[in-house]
Amino acid sequence: MDALLAALADPARWRLVALLAEQPRSVGVLAQLAAARQPQTTKHLQTLERAGVVTSQRTGQRRVYALRPGPLRELAAALGRLADAADRVSGSGTTYERYGLTMNAERLAATEAGWADGRSFRFHRSLAGRPETVWRHLTEAGLLAHWWTPDGLRVSELVFETRRDGRIVQEYRDAEDADGSDLIVGRAEGAVEEVRPGEHLAYRLSPQLPDGRPAFTAHVDMGLRPTETGTDLDVHWRITGSTVESVDFVAGIEIGFGQSLDRLAAILAGSAHDPDSPDSADSPGTPDSTASRHNTENADSSDNTGSTK
Repeated sequence: MDALLAALADPARWRLVALLAEQPRSVGVLAQLAAARQPQTTKHLQTLERAGVVTSQRTGQRRVYALRPGPLRELAAALGRLADAADRVSGSGTTYERYGLTMNAERLAATEAGWADGRSFRFHRSLAGRPETVWRHLTEAGLLAHWWTPDGLRVSELVFETRRDGRIVQEYRDAEDADGSDLIVGRAEGAVEEVRPGEHLAYRLSPQLPDGRPAFTAHVDMGLRPTETGTDLDVHWRITGSTVESVDFVAGIEIGFGQSLDRLAAILAGSAHDPDSPDSADSPGTPDSTASRHNTENADSSDNTGSTK
């Protein structure tokens, strides 16, 4: 495949392939049709033949070349698989494009400090599991690490102290940065403001700019309500203290946190169907504590938007 791609990358050789797709032709005729010298045409055809995309045979005084369609079909199939993967609605390519469009629009608005102050984002999810189970996933760092981190990233430090004025730290790296040698992708710090176990959680969280300053402060309010099938979760984000440099972070909130909640919903749905899971609604699990800490350089994330939540 590499030799084929290298052979087809040259525009002159691609022109010869197009001519041979019409019918087999001699070197002399191909040179005339391609408006090229015959020695150059011969070299290009030899390269294509070594790559397996054409074949030749001598007929009298002429050497006639013909196209071999098999390698081209294999290449087309491989390219089609790549395109299909990128076209999936939930694929990273679609998400990346959506994030890019949102970011460009936000950059036009970010002309001065406070540009995003008062901006609100609302999310709703109907989740499997009782409110006390959902609460654990919202407040215990070991469970938070599985869904809270943006797609394509992994937790490198996570602190969530479930008490009023409790400390919150969220730090993450690229999911493929296995040894932690690459730069930290993002870090956010904040504090818990209100705790009513199984009912209501409120906190503030500030993503940090590279120089350590807060990009903005997100005031996050979460309400839990029991239903016949599980728990309804309503989340409200409100932005204050936005800087001009915060535009990339703000652009990623709706997409990024929405992805995280979808991941949380999938985790809880899987646990509801697996009574042996430690996250199951019927499992005693880990007791609630006033300080939950999780620090792991090897925790995996399921999937870029580059957003901060």
